[in-house]
Amino acid sequence: MMAQKVTWQGVYPAVTTQFNDDFSLNIAATHKVMEGLVRDGVSGLVVCGTVGENGTLARHEKIAVMEAAKDAARGRVPVICGVAEFSAAFAGEMAKEAQRVGIDGIMVMPAMVYTAKPHETVAFYRAVAKASDMPIMVYNNPPIYRTDVTPAMLAELADCETIVSFKESSGATNRFSDVRNHVGERYVMFCGLDDVVVESVAMGAVGWVSGLSNAFPVEGETLFRLARAGRFAEAMALYDWFMPLLHLDARADLVQCIKLCEAIMGRGSALTRPPRLALPAAEAAHVEALMARALANRPALPDVGLKNAA
Repeated sequence: MMAQKVTWQGVYPAVTTQFNDDFSLNIAATHKVMEGLVRDGVSGLVVCGTVGENGTLARHEKIAVMEAAKDAARGRVPVICGVAEFSAAFAGEMAKEAQRVGIDGIMVMPAMVYTAKPHETVAFYRAVAKASDMPIMVYNNPPIYRTDVTPAMLAELADCETIVSFKESSGATNRFSDVRNHVGERYVMFCGLDDVVVESVAMGAVGWVSGLSNAFPVEGETLFRLARAGRFAEAMALYDWFMPLLHLDARADLVQCIKLCEAIMGRGSALTRPPRLALPAAEAAHVEALMARALANRPALPDVGLKNAA
């Protein structure tokens, strides 16, 4: 039940990948987005995840994003790279690439496309864990990827010392307690769904892989730190303000919504790579109205010791 030691905690935005008008990778713009997040004091970066449109990126593009993230972070915050491949062999190859680049860890999604049975998912994660020495965050998001990595399955994987963390995006915050009841404090627990973050912290999450913190990194980090400090009255005021936007993270078109919010804040482009298409006009207007309301009522933030990381 021993594991590698990592110090991952706090808010890790699921960083967007930026594209040119012809849908080619814009690595300079992606680097700029990452630099802005680190400058504004986030605790870490997750690149090439769902919000990073991993599934549309070629192998060389994923490597380029990893290299850009390492350069943008400059050792100030950890960088975790998403691994989302069709097979254990390909996932293992990307784990080795992340290790070669010098990324701090990998966030591994279940095998893409195939909806696996529990014993197959466990075997998949064991295979990826053996492929490199990289610390691994297990990414559970059954609403999107259909495969559910349950607390019992995490208990089965507890003997893999490189599997150190899990990101729970099912919305079932009781799973944090269930995991503790299975394996104690074996895993570093992360919330992966924006609109249950305060509840997840109350249940023991020490980190948050966040979508909307791309648009509001200071508000996201402040909210998380308030919750971790038990300052729930202050947290709830900020949470209520943030919640209409945080709900966007639970939509099937979360990437388009988050990138539109990011664009409104002048932090990136709303352009997504097909098969993701721009939001229909009515949906875009809805997101724009939510943003307008949020910006018109943007709250003063309590002091949580957040310092500029530049």
